[in-house]
Amino acid sequence: MEVALKQQMDKYTQEDFVVWKMLFERQAENLKQKGSQCYLNALEEMQEVLNKSIIPDFRAINSHFSGNTGWEIAVVPGLIPVAEFFTLLAEKKFCSSTWLRSMKNLDYLEEPDMFHDVFGHIPLLSNDVFSAFAHEFGQMGLKHINNEQALIKLQRLYWFTIEFGVIMEEHVKAYGAGIMSSFGETNRIANRECTFLEFDIEAILNKSFKTDEMQEEYFVIESLDQLYNSLGEAERFL
Repeated sequence: MEVALKQQMDKYTQEDFVVWKMLFERQAENLKQKGSQCYLNALEEMQEVLNKSIIPDFRAINSHFSGNTGWEIAVVPGLIPVAEFFTLLAEKKFCSSTWLRSMKNLDYLEEPDMFHDVFGHIPLLSNDVFSAFAHEFGQMGLKHINNEQALIKLQRLYWFTIEFGVIMEEHVKAYGAGIMSSFGETNRIANRECTFLEFDIEAILNKSFKTDEMQEEYFVIESLDQLYNSLGEAERFL
């Protein structure tokens, strides 16, 4: 469907509804023993506005957040400039596309679609600690918006936490959106077909990453509090 800067619920096709339900059911079941409890709790908390039965209505999700952590979904046409991205985060606005992958492309996309953006990212924003981390991360980006090297380091922090973060519970589980929305990457982590590294903020800020393949290494946090507290430490290396 055509991308719009405003979600148009009447434009979704029957295939879109089938794809959303299929993706949601499959991944929600897959995450029961593999997803972090903080994410699973958040997903359950949002079940009235985020579930398998309906394509999520951004207005309903925004209303849910208005009585919660105060986030909103900001519709974007795709990847946006770094300055705009950090500005939105600093305003507690999280970017999302409105388009959904096709039945032919359930497991691989070159760009993130609505399932990645909403199923992967949105639930944890209802968690107070993660919400504070994402918000202050955006503010930190604005603070260093004219420092190219600092922005590169912050993009790495985003990648290895918000996108591909894992957390130690009874064993390593996922919380990053790139994992939560990916059936294959979730199973890769559960099967330990990768390397888990101690969470080291200096190492993260200096580690490059690839966007076109599954990750080989993941940094493990002990808690969301550790993640939030890492922002102060990161500031020293920017």
